Amino acid sequence: MSEGASTRMDDLSQDDAGTIEETAEDSILSRQTCLNLVPVVGQRFASQDAAYEFYCGFAKQCGFSIRRHRTRGKDGVGRGVTRRDFTCHRGGYPQMKPAEDGKSQRNRKSSRCGCQAYMRIVKRVEFDVPEWRVTGFSNVHNHELLNSSEVSQLHAYCSMSPDDKSRICMYAKAGMSVRQMMRLMELEKGVKLGCLTFTEVDVRNLLQSFRNVNKDNDAIDLIAMCKKMKDENPDFKYDFKIDGHNRLEHIAWSYGSSIQLYEKFGDAVVFDTTYRLDAYDMLLGIWLGVDNQGMICCFGCVLLRDENVQSFFWALKTFWWFMKGKTPQTILTDHNMWLKEAIAVVMPQTRHAFCIWYIVEKFSEWFSALIGSRYNEWKADFDQLYNLQSAEEFEERWMEMVDRYGLHTNKHVISLYALRSFWALAYMRAYIFAGMTSICHSDSINAFIQRFLGVVSQLDRFVEHAADIVNYSDRTGAKQKLQQKLQRVCLKTGSPIESHAASVLTPYAFGKLQEELVLAPQYASLPVDEFCFQVRHHTQADGGCKVIWVPSQEHISCSCCEFEFTGILCRHVLRVLSNNNCFRIPNQYLPTRWCDVSSSSTNTFQNAKDKSEKIQLLESMASTLVAESSETEERLHVAYEQIAVVLSRVKDLPSTTRKAIEGSSNCPPDFCPPDICPPNIMTLPEVEVDDGVVRFPIGNSHDSVSSGKPKERRPKEVESNRKRTRQCAGPCCLSVQ
Repeated sequence: MSEGASTRMDDLSQDDAGTIEETAEDSILSRQTCLNLVPVVGQRFASQDAAYEFYCGFAKQCGFSIRRHRTRGKDGVGRGVTRRDFTCHRGGYPQMKPAEDGKSQRNRKSSRCGCQAYMRIVKRVEFDVPEWRVTGFSNVHNHELLNSSEVSQLHAYCSMSPDDKSRICMYAKAGMSVRQMMRLMELEKGVKLGCLTFTEVDVRNLLQSFRNVNKDNDAIDLIAMCKKMKDENPDFKYDFKIDGHNRLEHIAWSYGSSIQLYEKFGDAVVFDTTYRLDAYDMLLGIWLGVDNQGMICCFGCVLLRDENVQSFFWALKTFWWFMKGKTPQTILTDHNMWLKEAIAVVMPQTRHAFCIWYIVEKFSEWFSALIGSRYNEWKADFDQLYNLQSAEEFEERWMEMVDRYGLHTNKHVISLYALRSFWALAYMRAYIFAGMTSICHSDSINAFIQRFLGVVSQLDRFVEHAADIVNYSDRTGAKQKLQQKLQRVCLKTGSPIESHAASVLTPYAFGKLQEELVLAPQYASLPVDEFCFQVRHHTQADGGCKVIWVPSQEHISCSCCEFEFTGILCRHVLRVLSNNNCFRIPNQYLPTRWCDVSSSSTNTFQNAKDKSEKIQLLESMASTLVAESSETEERLHVAYEQIAVVLSRVKDLPSTTRKAIEGSSNCPPDFCPPDICPPNIMTLPEVEVDDGVVRFPIGNSHDSVSSGKPKERRPKEVESNRKRTRQCAGPCCLSVQ
């Protein structure tokens, strides 16, 4: 027997290797099951929970249960948990606690006997996707294993599935007793009397937890809260639907600032429906997008009682009404066929696509055991397939991949190919997605959603708490964007195109274009005819991208479709423009969604809700002024003279106003909000190019940037489960205009 299999439980942390080889003597008390259920060293899982469920199934058939043992790393600290050990429920020994105050301790019986059976998993990250890999396994027990009827009585297997909980809830509403529920579910499942995976005590505890949540009253309070917010802010919109039993079936809402953001950045939308509020048995849907600073912003929210085509149809139709009939150009969702059907009906002109991260996270479950040691090689091939530029090349390479790994009859491969136009970039590049198909944006989206889940303590306060999150993002975004606007941007190429882009695009968009501009000189531009160019990397002998450039019309396009896909010009186009003596980017290739359309700080201060927000913006400008002025003596003198003039004007103001300002915050008395300071005291040039550095315009002392929605700190994640399907009740719509 190998070292991993013979290691004692007390020494499990000494190595990360293991095997399942056992001698005949060691296997006397081990009960073998089907080969495909036995854990194998090297086996991969998408998450800890997936590995736990798999090992639970194996243990149940063997005749024992498992428990989580020790870990390496801590949740929320550093990289989080990086290793987890699952052990037999009889592993280890009971620990005796010292008696306190001379009191004798009760002699409790324990089933632990030092059993050495275990399975160890270690976290690995490949292609930016985390997965858990089995590195140690032993199925050696020093106790007798239980038979199938006995093992079902272990506490670990006395559990209810989400479907069982839904049925029990429905039976309780029908007035059935607990015994009647148990008998009916035994008949439905076709199991013997008393052989369900839960007991009457478990059912009674579940019903008690339902009674602790007054769902009906919370729903009434939620509608009242929406009405109150509508009265306070006419731009707030909401709509709800009551079912035939006078219960809240659906409710959707959107804030005034969210609607304004959608008008600017609603070309690409993510509709996430992967979370459910378990306490209220409602599906949570959130419409999200990305603004011109690359920050996640919220367009609206919806709570749905059921998950079916009718529910999604209502949600999409309501969102369409909120946004004054404007539909997005593209929409990203999870792999949901009901949602796919509803989008095709409500938004027929919108390009629908699946989020690739929801597909990739299932790969370890689908293909790890099937492909075995070639799994990593297969993932690399799939990643190349996903990023291909042409549909013809995708079709050819896909067939080669299927032949190489023998996946002709695999149901998941067949399904992926049938839906290839919904996830493969080769079929999506002609549509704007604003970069939201990348893995980094998926992390930002999940973090943003977790903030909403962190406030689901009371349903009636959910809309109000969500509004606080949106408003806090607005306040934080105004300060963050102002700092980005005032910071210096280094020019890396010295190209006039780069200087032009720096003065027009936001820092986020300019950074993306600058990455392409830096790589452009590595490509050769070969003229094919008067308006056509073949652009390929200098290491390539043939191939490349075809660029069409018509100077008279200022029309340019590339076969890679990067501009159509992200709104940012690609390196191939930039190479052709540079070679043909074009020193500015044509206006039609500077999309409004990526342009710096900053408003003056006078409007920003006027829109601020209180003086503290105005002071925060003023402090940000002051700190930037100090940083800029400290570089040279000349700048220091100019700054000192201008500030002296400003202070003189401020001190001439009535003292009562000054005292009021001082009492409202911790701001020094020599500073005041700019709506009090006179205009045109200090003016800087629009764009300065000095030693390869571009300084974004500050304008006068009132100039600022428009507010947005950056991310705030992520609150603690609350428990939330995946969705489950219900039937839709009879409709009875109530709309609030």
